[in-house]
Amino acid sequence: MRSMFTRLISVFLIVILVFIMALLTVYYTSSLRQNRTRALNTLKSEGQDLAYLASESRYNPLTMSFEYSSTTNKYIQRKLENLYSKYSSYCIIIDRTGRVLVYIDPSLLNDEEVLSTLNSEELTNTLNRVTAGEEVEFTTNTSGGTMFTVAIPWMQDGRVMGAVVIQTASQVINANFQRTLIPVLIVAFAATALAVVLFSWLARQMTRPLTQMERSANAIAQGNFSIRAQENTGTRETRALAKAFNDMAVQMESLETSRRDFIANVSHELRSPLTSIQGYIQGVQDGTFPEEDQDKYLSVALEETQRLSKLVSGLLNLSRIEREDIPLNCTDFDLNELARRVLITKEGQIDEKKIEVEAELGDGPCLVRADRDQINQVLVNLLDNAIKFTPEEGRISLSTRTERDKAVFRIADSGQGISPEDAPHIFDRFYKADKAHTTGHGTGLGLAICKKIMEKHNEHIELKNSETGAVFEFTLPLAAENRPSEPDQEA
Repeated sequence: MRSMFTRLISVFLIVILVFIMALLTVYYTSSLRQNRTRALNTLKSEGQDLAYLASESRYNPLTMSFEYSSTTNKYIQRKLENLYSKYSSYCIIIDRTGRVLVYIDPSLLNDEEVLSTLNSEELTNTLNRVTAGEEVEFTTNTSGGTMFTVAIPWMQDGRVMGAVVIQTASQVINANFQRTLIPVLIVAFAATALAVVLFSWLARQMTRPLTQMERSANAIAQGNFSIRAQENTGTRETRALAKAFNDMAVQMESLETSRRDFIANVSHELRSPLTSIQGYIQGVQDGTFPEEDQDKYLSVALEETQRLSKLVSGLLNLSRIEREDIPLNCTDFDLNELARRVLITKEGQIDEKKIEVEAELGDGPCLVRADRDQINQVLVNLLDNAIKFTPEEGRISLSTRTERDKAVFRIADSGQGISPEDAPHIFDRFYKADKAHTTGHGTGLGLAICKKIMEKHNEHIELKNSETGAVFEFTLPLAAENRPSEPDQEA
């Protein structure tokens, strides 16, 4: 679970970092391009202003040069200094011949710094383009790095008289952008760190109940079915998973208890007749029993073998019924007729105990659709129990009725009944209690078999409340031809 948590964190970090790097790359490239464009536009605008001021000069034939008034020259120097302080830009004003007319105060820099970055070929080419009235901008790779150059023509009387040349290093423009990039990077990585912290907390909240469930699952695998997962922690999904896990644990605990009880009950039920058989046979063989009593004890041993055979048959029947791969052989048959046949087979036992039988099975057929052999087994088991627990000269009643599309079979006896404590368990396999309806020398499988047969038919069998004796009812679907027709519905 920890390795999964670590992988989640690692994957999340990788995704976040890749996303941030991609976003920053796009942002950096786009912003750098925009920043360069804005810087060049600013330089071009400043150059245009300087070109206008340069056009205020007057040509002096004596000195054969252009001269500026002191006011204009101060204003030009101020703009040159501002450009230098803001962009570290070198700016000069030259005439058509390439002679420098104005440059920044020599105390700040020398015009040779600018001219050294322009070879004669570039300067000549630039002047030729400027004298044609074109505004020129280009990039120059020098030993000191990449330089941006802007050249703006200045004019007098409609004629180009020279150019304003502004040049700055690319790292200066990039530095301005990088100063804004650093806070962006700090915010981005701070957001990443916050996201990692939040994701770590969320992941731990999600994985903590999963880790606890993993430990619980390992405990259950080792046979400790009492362990439970916490249902009040984690997300809604993990809480639902914990509840489902606990439901599974309860069912597994119940199944394990049933398995152990089943093994214990089977062992007990098998051991008792085998011990009796072994004891009686050894008593006959070694002469412990008198010769005239040997037949009696052999008869008892035979009864025990029959009891053992009945137990094994019951277990086999229950196992066969519970198998999902054995389908039901459903046919239409008369439930009333089947009940009468079962009564006939038990006539000897009924007469022996002088039991009065009341059969309200109706004159006509009660057609149902089910597996006839299995329903016959249910009727036999219920009637056997009723005969067994009905006292001599008691009473047993059988009846059938229909309710909508169901047939309801009912059997009641006049025995001592079933206590409220035993009632919830009477359909459990091997369940026998002193006051339960399954008390006696039975196997404790009869009612369990009845329950499984009815469940396989998707029907139910239940113990009904009764002041005296025990009453059982089960339902079966009526055959199609025996179902009441539905009234026509008005359109």
